[in-house]
Amino acid sequence: MGDGRLAASRITSVDALRGFSLLGILVVNIAYLASGYRMAGLAEPAFDSPFDWVVRWVVTMFLENKFYLLFSFLFGYSFTLQLDSAVRQGKAFVPMFLRRLAGLLLLGLAHAILLFPGDILTTYAFVGLALLILRKIKPKTAVMLAIGLTSLLALGFVLLAVLSMLGLETAGTVSHGTAEAIKSDAAMDGSALQIIAEHLRKLSLIVLLRIFFQGPAVLAACLIGLAIGKLGVLRDLGSHTAALRRLQWVGFTVGIAGAFFYTQSAWNGAFHKFLGQAVDLVTAPLLAAAYAATFLRLLPYIPRVGAMLAAPGRMALSNYLGQSLICSLIFTGYGLALVDRVSPPLLVVIAVGIFGVQVAYSHFWLRGHRYGPVEWLLRFLTYWSRPSSRSYRARHSSTTV
Repeated sequence: MGDGRLAASRITSVDALRGFSLLGILVVNIAYLASGYRMAGLAEPAFDSPFDWVVRWVVTMFLENKFYLLFSFLFGYSFTLQLDSAVRQGKAFVPMFLRRLAGLLLLGLAHAILLFPGDILTTYAFVGLALLILRKIKPKTAVMLAIGLTSLLALGFVLLAVLSMLGLETAGTVSHGTAEAIKSDAAMDGSALQIIAEHLRKLSLIVLLRIFFQGPAVLAACLIGLAIGKLGVLRDLGSHTAALRRLQWVGFTVGIAGAFFYTQSAWNGAFHKFLGQAVDLVTAPLLAAAYAATFLRLLPYIPRVGAMLAAPGRMALSNYLGQSLICSLIFTGYGLALVDRVSPPLLVVIAVGIFGVQVAYSHFWLRGHRYGPVEWLLRFLTYWSRPSSRSYRARHSSTTV
C-alpha cells in the first residue's frame, strides 16, 4: 500500500510539473501565434506603451526558452519510464517506440502545416531516435554529453555574433524584417489555403535553425531527463532536498543573470541577439531546473495545485495541440483573424484563460477516459492495438481521480 501511494505521488508530481510547463509554453507561444512581427523577430509596432514593453520583458526574461526545455527534460524522463514498463511487461521496446516516434512525426507535421510552424513534436520525433540509440548510456555520460552539446551550441552562436559584427548576414535562417512581417500578417488574415501556404513557407525558412540549433538543445535537455530517470531521483525527492536547494541557488542566481542579459539583447540587432542567445543557451537550463526544483519542493504543501495541474499534464499532447488550435481560431483567418490586433498584456490574459479552460476540460475528460484523445491515438500507434478508452474510475464507479 505504501509503495502504491509513493508511485501515485510520483506520477502526480511529474504530471503536475508537465502541466506547469504547458502553461509557460502557452504564455510564450501565444505571442508568436498572434503576430507576424513576433515570428519575424520584431516587436509589434502597434503596441509600444511602457506596459507593453514590461510584459514583453517579463515573458522574455522569465519564460522564453525555459519551459520548452523543462518539457524536453520530461520527454527524456518519460522515455526511461516507457523503457522500464516495456521490460516489466516483456515487450519489445524498439519497435513500439519507433511506432510512437512515427506517430509524433505525423502529428507534428500536421500541427506545423495546419496550425503552428513553431511545432516541437517533429523535433521530439528525431531526438527520440537519438535517445533510442543512447538508451544504455550511463547517467554521468548523459550529463556530460548534454553539457558538451550545450557548449558547442553556445560557441556556434558566438561565431554567428562575430560574423554579424564583421558585416556578414547571418540572420537569414529566420524570416525577419518589417516587410516580411506585413506579408505574414496578410497571409494569416486570409483563407485556409493562404494560411497553410504561409506555414509551409515559414517551415522552409526555419528548417536549418531546427536541425542545427533547436534539435541539439532539446536533445541536451532530454539527456538530463534520461539521466534523472535512470538515477531514480524523482522517485524519492525527500532524500535529495540538499541537492534541490543547491540547484535553486545556482539556477536562480546564474539563470536570472543570464536571462537578464538575453532579454537586454533580444531587441538590439543581430550581434547582440546572437550573443544573448549564446548566454541563454548556457543559463536557461539552470533557470528551468530551478523552476522545477522549486515546484517539486513546494508541491507537498500545495496538493490542490498539484492535483489541478496533474490533469492537463496527463493529457499534455492533446492540450499542446489544443492550444495552437484555439489560438489559430482567435488570431488567424480560420476564425476571428485578430492577428496583430491584441496587445502583449491581453495576450497573457488570454493565455491564462485558455489554460484555465484546458484545466477544467482535462478534469472533465479524465473522469470518463483513461487517456486524452490524442494520447489515445498515439498509444494505439505505439502498441498497434486499441487501448482501453474508459478511465479506471469510470470502470469501477469510483468518485476519485
